[in-house]
Amino acid sequence: MKIRSLTSGLLVTVVLLLVGCSDNTSSSRGVYMLMDTSGTYTNELKQAQRVINYILSTLQPGDSFAVARVDTGSFSEKDIVAKVTFDDRPSKANQQKRVFREKIDSFIKTVKPSPYTDITGGMLQALEWLNESNAGQKTILIFSDLKEELKKGYVRDIPLQLNGFSVVALNVTKLRSDNIDPREYLDRLSAWQNRVEAGGGNWQVVNDLERLDTALTL
Repeated sequence: MKIRSLTSGLLVTVVLLLVGCSDNTSSSRGVYMLMDTSGTYTNELKQAQRVINYILSTLQPGDSFAVARVDTGSFSEKDIVAKVTFDDRPSKANQQKRVFREKIDSFIKTVKPSPYTDITGGMLQALEWLNESNAGQKTILIFSDLKEELKKGYVRDIPLQLNGFSVVALNVTKLRSDNIDPREYLDRLSAWQNRVEAGGGNWQVVNDLERLDTALTL
């Protein structure tokens, strides 16, 4: 598969992250990718689509993969765009990957921006789904600018139980306000890192699309 040079580093790094050490329970991998669909971040989803396609090409029989949108209220099965556990039969697995790609393609073409960004709800849904997958290695990918904006009345001050999980923030773009005050961007990254690590998870940010092949693996 030919990948654009802009995202080649990102794809290499993601693959390295996904082939890290698993626990003794299972050698399978579970990957749950959250895609931010708020505001202008929907303009980034074509790049997310290329990342998804490449991840699909690396996953093996028995591995599980799900992609979900982050919108106003993301703690819901309804926000899962596509999900699969790959069959042991190569022909069946290839068919599953084709169907998965078609669902993602359709979603990217028709998605409408959401007014709010419930990242925490998406992560809670990811935890639930990955725990049910019984995968030995569990990875949550967050394709977002990481600015969470909740609708009035939504409660998301909830600890995240992330022992045994790797959480990777991808393509954390800078907002207009970040250019005015860079502390906003740094504080946003720090807050998410603290939250993930407080829950026992591993945290990494993958942003440099030109040099990501040199990033540390988890």
